[in-house]
Amino acid sequence: MLRPVQDRASVVVCSTCRLSADQREDAEGRRGGALLVEAMRDLQAQESAYAAVAVQDMPCLFACQRHCTVHVRGQGKVGYVLGDFTPDADAARAILDYTLRHAASEEGVVRYADWPQGVKGHFIVRTPPEGFVCT
Repeated sequence: MLRPVQDRASVVVCSTCRLSADQREDAEGRRGGALLVEAMRDLQAQESAYAAVAVQDMPCLFACQRHCTVHVRGQGKVGYVLGDFTPDADAARAILDYTLRHAASEEGVVRYADWPQGVKGHFIVRTPPEGFVCT
């Protein structure tokens, strides 16, 4: 059930997430999460700065009340689950930009003033790194 991935700055995308609150998939049968993964990987292919982030996908993050859900994480850092994105290049860029800032931070805490506009209002939960809780 588990598959090893790179243990570095990453964004895990729920590949089976709904397209939107009202739609499960697009006219071609593609889920929103799969489209979001594709948009992120397309951006990585176009812009080398995004290569620092591992885009990983897995079926179901269990945030099924939301759509297009991702988990931003890094070793020893606070992680964040975000959702309700439109699976397009703008959302992909905002998520990747936030993940780069998260990776550059000491503990995974990015000042609100440094959040890309496209992630504001999308945070669902934060997760402490293994062996720690937040103060």
